[in-house]
Amino acid sequence: MVAEHRIHRKHVGLRREVTIWGSFTWGYADVGADVYAALGLVMAAAQGATPLAFLIAGIVYIMVGLAYTEMAAAYPVAGGGHYFTLRGLGDFWGLVAGAALMLDYTVDVALFAMASAGYINFFFPQFREFQTNLGPFHGVNLIWLGETLVLILLLALLNIKGIRESSLFNEVLGALDLVMESSIIVIGFAFAWRPELFIHQWQTQFPSLHQLLYGVSIAVISYVGLESVSQAAQETIRPAAVIPRTSLALIVIVLLFALSFPTVSLGILPWQEIAAREGDPVARLASQLPLVGFLAGPAAAVLAATIVLISANTGVMGASRLAYSMAELGLIGEGLSWVHPRFHTPVRSILFFSGVAAAEAVFAFLSGRRALETMANMYAFGAMLAYFLSTIALLALRVKEPHVPRPYRVPLNIRWGEAEIPVLGILGVIGTGLMVLVVSWTHEIARVAGPAWVALWVLYYAWYRRRTGKPVWGNLDRDWEAQQLRILEETGEWDLLERFRIELERQRRSQQEA
Repeated sequence: MVAEHRIHRKHVGLRREVTIWGSFTWGYADVGADVYAALGLVMAAAQGATPLAFLIAGIVYIMVGLAYTEMAAAYPVAGGGHYFTLRGLGDFWGLVAGAALMLDYTVDVALFAMASAGYINFFFPQFREFQTNLGPFHGVNLIWLGETLVLILLLALLNIKGIRESSLFNEVLGALDLVMESSIIVIGFAFAWRPELFIHQWQTQFPSLHQLLYGVSIAVISYVGLESVSQAAQETIRPAAVIPRTSLALIVIVLLFALSFPTVSLGILPWQEIAAREGDPVARLASQLPLVGFLAGPAAAVLAATIVLISANTGVMGASRLAYSMAELGLIGEGLSWVHPRFHTPVRSILFFSGVAAAEAVFAFLSGRRALETMANMYAFGAMLAYFLSTIALLALRVKEPHVPRPYRVPLNIRWGEAEIPVLGILGVIGTGLMVLVVSWTHEIARVAGPAWVALWVLYYAWYRRRTGKPVWGNLDRDWEAQQLRILEETGEWDLLERFRIELERQRRSQQEA
């Protein structure tokens, strides 16, 4: 029998330095920034029904967000959805969830570095419209590609330096962007929004069902990012208290922004004008505000370029911490879990997956399609597959580990034996499952490249487990109770630790009496 595989070996670990504001901005940078890239893409598909597309995707987001809030607060370790899935469903499904999330994180880096460069090019229209006609690079914007690769390199170096500097980068720019997004929406509704234009486009520019569902599948990317809060849990101070506050605030704020931007846009401009500006749709919207548009447009472009760069930054952070967790749990080789003794960061995984992101960016520009749309297709597939498995894991963990302390619980529960099953969790499984089908049906690239990516990880996983003498389809022996005690001790959650010990002792006495 394989000996218990321990999470924490005697080596340099991740340090806890992320505060409540840092945790919020990690999530906001990843979720709140997504509308900057998604607005133009969704508008091109959903047209006058763009707010509806964002609303449908937002409903699924709420259920996923609540599930992640509960699990990240109860299990505050690096790994996020893949760890929840492994603990609830077993090693193999944890690997599949990890593969989906790794696709998501690497695409996140490529997509938002690309979007950041697009907003920079608001000031350089000649760069935005540049097309190369040299050999195999026919119709490729090599300037935009070059900018994207440079930004990916800079982010890799920033994350090697350390979580403190990376988190501070998020916190400052995140605060500025909250002010900018709020200002655009308030000024837009107060001084430029025309309800008759909005109603006209809603009534006369409604898309086909296929186009609407395609728009919904793209709108999903506006809500991807709560995973980042979970990934940073092992570096967050007092996660049991911080994560619920962070996640619930994110759910509300991001949903409001995601619904407000398409609504205000359709009351100010025809949808075609927003859709035509794939690289900088929010800057285009801001430039149309009365009186302040000549300043708001450039200011929005600058802040949009920074906030989407933050989102790319959280992608680098998420990919490296995910690799750290997967290696620690025996799903992939331990080389990627090595932490630099000086910087306390997983340097090898940062460099490796930043390189994967750069390769994906090159593929997107050479694919013959719009580069941002190509990346968005892959982003939606990875997110929905991971969220589908994570919401199933929520139900499984409620049944398998009913006595684990949960600082936050998804509401609306029904009793089943000793466990309480959340109704919203069941709806989350249904919603994310349907979204996986919608993404696969409407995205030509995602339904081929997405499963192929997961299949490659499964093959590597089978090879690695067989080579190291671990069960390929079974699970490593793990003492989850001991690990949970260790987690609560390391996080300094003494009240939860004492509650869990009391509950374990009660269970032991009940078993002895039986």
